[in-house]
Amino acid sequence: MNITRRDMGRMALAALPAVQARAAKPMSKFAGVQVGVNIPYSFHGMPSSADQILGYLAETNISAAELRLQPVEAHLGAPALAARGVGMAAAPPRGQKSALTPQQEAAQKASIEELRKWRLARPMSDFKAFRKKYEDAGVLIQIVKFDGINTATDDIVDYCFQVSKALGAYAISCEIPVSQTKRIGVFAAKHKMMVGYHGHGNLTNPEAFGRLGAWEQAFWYSKYNGANVDIGHFFASNGFSPAEWIQENHARVTHVHLKDRKANNGPGMAWGEGDTPLKQILLMMRDRKYKFQATIELEYPVPQGSTTLKELSRCVQYCQKVLES
Repeated sequence: MNITRRDMGRMALAALPAVQARAAKPMSKFAGVQVGVNIPYSFHGMPSSADQILGYLAETNISAAELRLQPVEAHLGAPALAARGVGMAAAPPRGQKSALTPQQEAAQKASIEELRKWRLARPMSDFKAFRKKYEDAGVLIQIVKFDGINTATDDIVDYCFQVSKALGAYAISCEIPVSQTKRIGVFAAKHKMMVGYHGHGNLTNPEAFGRLGAWEQAFWYSKYNGANVDIGHFFASNGFSPAEWIQENHARVTHVHLKDRKANNGPGMAWGEGDTPLKQILLMMRDRKYKFQATIELEYPVPQGSTTLKELSRCVQYCQKVLES
């Protein structure tokens, strides 16, 4: 078959979208440090379907995520309860009375049971297909975040770990009381998967991951209990850099949350305008070749005239400039 110059031109144009699609994949791994983002949290309430999230990540050049379970389950057709981030437990926390009427409690229990049945019937191949969708778009799901995992029944906790593995994650993350990490640590050991417990700034509550001893307590419960170190909260509440603590416990660190805050529990600031040792932590991760994710959390107010995605892009650019300096 003879191919004319015009035919060759048509073939080149036909191939162009595929080439452009490959070139458009995000890449936020700089000097060996994988920069990611906590989502949908960092999108500040923007619509966040699985496909919309991929669009946002492409626009902001972010190639890794700490992804909450809700968009995944919603994409796979879970009952609406999952999209609201509930469905782990039907009872109120111990010591608290339910504010629901008996009819509302019954309806809630029925909805949670419907979601439980949906989850336990879900083949892991569905989650592997979701993983492929994201990886084909250039995004790694490295951490899966679960709300209320400590209130889940044993079969659902198992489900959470199985789902995380199917999605390609190396760890899960959650925010639960310190004493309840003993139970979750048993499941983590069973599945041989790290759990990163998120820290805030409460230094007095024995159940809060604010005081440094809280993580050590969780570590003692299970070798698969780890730390999701929020460097902004750590610095603002303790008054010193978390760098030394991270170095001493780096084998237990699942990821660090990046943000900039003023000292003495001051407000969140645009990166570079606060007191948090952001640059020090990034350079430490680069120089010591730490493999855990450096996870952006966009918490400062979006300036007038800007957008959430523009600010996320600036955070990525900040990381790249520091790491490639």
